Amino acid sequence: MGPEGAPAVIVHHGAPGLGGRAEPRRSFGPFADTMRVVVFDARGSGESGDDEPFTHAQWVADVEALRRHFDLGRIVMAGGSYGGFIAMEYTLAHPENVAALVLRDTAANTDYDHLAVERARTTDRVTIPEWVIERIGTGNFTGDEQFKEYWRAILPLYDHAYDPEAAERKAAETSYHYRTHNAAFGVNMPAYDLTPRLPEISCPTLVTVGRHDWRTPVPASRVIADLIPGSELVIFEKSGHSPQLEEPERFQRVVRDFLARAGVS
Repeated sequence: MGPEGAPAVIVHHGAPGLGGRAEPRRSFGPFADTMRVVVFDARGSGESGDDEPFTHAQWVADVEALRRHFDLGRIVMAGGSYGGFIAMEYTLAHPENVAALVLRDTAANTDYDHLAVERARTTDRVTIPEWVIERIGTGNFTGDEQFKEYWRAILPLYDHAYDPEAAERKAAETSYHYRTHNAAFGVNMPAYDLTPRLPEISCPTLVTVGRHDWRTPVPASRVIADLIPGSELVIFEKSGHSPQLEEPERFQRVVRDFLARAGVS
C-alpha cells in the first residue's frame, strides 16, 4: 500500500498461529497516504504455509527477504505484541536497515507473564476455565479445535471495553495454526530475553502500550523504553492490548508525530 518510492514501513503482526495481516492493514493502512506500507501473514499464520522452522531467527530472515524483494532500502520496522519481539530482533540483526522502530504492547522478556495468568484468574468479565488459564503462554495444544476454544475463552481479556459479539466474530474469523503457536510459546519463549541487548538499538524508537493491557502490561513497555537510549514511551489510557484499534486517531497522531521528528515520514 502507498506510493512507490515513499519511505517504507514493514509491520509484523502478533499472535503467531492466530494473527495475520488484517490487523496491521487496518492499523497502518492510513499511513499509506505518505508511506509505503507492507503487511503480510507471517510464516505459519493466516494464509501463509506451515513451513518450519517457526523460530525468531527465521521470522527475522523472512522480514529481510521482504525488504530485499521489494527493494525498500532503509525501513521503519513496526510490530505489536509478539510482532514486537520480531521487530526488536530484526532491528538488532540488521541495524543498518532500520531508520526507526515502532513498538506496540510488547515485551523484552517473560518477566511479566505471571501477571497475565493472575488477571485471567481474577477477571470479573467472564469465567475462564482453569485448563485455559494453565495454557497461557505455554504452547501446549493438541490441535486446532482445542486451540480455537482457548482463543475464544481468553478474547474477552484483550479490549478495554468488552464487546462479546465482537469477540465472537474475531474467534470465528481467525485462522488457527496450533503448531506455530506451540513452537512460539513452548520452544521460543522460555529462552527469550532481549534486555541485555536493547541498549544496542540506536535508531529512534517509539514504545506504545494500552494502560489496561492484560497480556503485556505497562511495566513490560517501561523496561523497553528504559533500556533503548532516547526512546519514547506513550501510554494509551483508554486501551487494552490494542490501542491502535481502540484509540486509532490518537495512535495515528502519535506515530505520525514520531516519524516526522525521526525524519522518515
